Amino acid sequence: MTETTTHPASAHEVEGWTTYLREPTADYDQLVERFAPAFERIAASNVAREHDRSFGYDEVAELVREGLGRIRIPVEFDGLGASLEQTFLLLSRLAAADANIAHVFRNHLAFVEDRLNAPQSAGNDRWIQRFLAGEFVGGGWTEANNGTYATIATTVRRDDERYLVSGAKFYATGSLFADWLDVIGKSDGGGLLTALVRRDDPGVELVDDWTGFGQQTTASGSARYVDVPAEPDNVFDITERFVYQGHFYQVAILAVLTGIIHASLRDGIEALRARKRNYPQGLDAVPANDPQLLAVIGGVSARAYAADAALREVGRTLDRIAEAHASGDLDLRRARVTEAQLATDHAQLTIIDAALAATTEIFDALGASGVSTDKALDRHWRNARTLASHNPRVYKARIVGNWLVNGVDPVPDFSAFGRGGQGN
Repeated sequence: MTETTTHPASAHEVEGWTTYLREPTADYDQLVERFAPAFERIAASNVAREHDRSFGYDEVAELVREGLGRIRIPVEFDGLGASLEQTFLLLSRLAAADANIAHVFRNHLAFVEDRLNAPQSAGNDRWIQRFLAGEFVGGGWTEANNGTYATIATTVRRDDERYLVSGAKFYATGSLFADWLDVIGKSDGGGLLTALVRRDDPGVELVDDWTGFGQQTTASGSARYVDVPAEPDNVFDITERFVYQGHFYQVAILAVLTGIIHASLRDGIEALRARKRNYPQGLDAVPANDPQLLAVIGGVSARAYAADAALREVGRTLDRIAEAHASGDLDLRRARVTEAQLATDHAQLTIIDAALAATTEIFDALGASGVSTDKALDRHWRNARTLASHNPRVYKARIVGNWLVNGVDPVPDFSAFGRGGQGN
């Protein structure tokens, strides 16, 4: 689906619509220059964290100080003024340094985006100030009971002038790094609310019990809540969350996967250059001069190129939704959500295929020495496979094909499905 950037006034254009979104003003090269030193330090210590399964508290704190947590806040409000395209490209660069640390920022950046989409108010002004002050948000939506949004057990119930949050969550990514936790639960009336609670409040218990073989230092374990207080300005109806939230969550994962491809390419090149001998069947005694091994590197680089292109394109489609939302033109926004859904599905198919292939194929250029635990090159495949399992790509080609052939709306209606899952 395509449409121009101009659009006639819509019957659904909202009068007096005022959000915190502004036209992006950041220069991408300057953003890269700003964060490059931190990314380099993070990359240098990545393998040690992988071996020790140690959390990058200092690294996350440094990135927050440098402004990564406020990258999307417009300059007018003292942020860095980046576009979504720039944000995801920068996130992929961080993922090339450390895929775990990049994934930690997913829930925080999503909640910042939610507040930028929200109407300006005193309560939301306070959230913008919190982001500027470096306060960090972790996630807590999924429940480890095979439940659905319809059967969610966590509650956010009214208690006089505040709310109380009780329940248990799994996949609470970034929680151990966070000042705030974003929790979804049922209201007294049975609707769904999201509540932001302070991580250090009494009644909050965070447990590092993530058992996945990849993304092991993302603090994606369990979170338990017992009558944790939440102020009214920090509780939001789920229907008020920003319209491209599902796309944002998915593209953040695709950004990390793109970074993993680049990390595999980088480490593969380094390992091939370090090889001293070749197999008898090789075409050159020096592995780095062997045309077949060079072709492996070239093939992986092509996968990185394709992933970069897909990530750029899907980032642009989300920028177009944000632009339509800021204008208050809900008809245009709806059309762009469909456009973004197709772009996200195409990008998911492209980038996941590229990541799983690249993180396996790179070993064809390396020989037996490539599997040394000292190099920890297996972390790239384990991380890619884990991230690729978050949201099933197996359905995406069917959804796109059904749109192209039969015109069936590709945008999911999770409430109609009556099934669980946060993915898009």
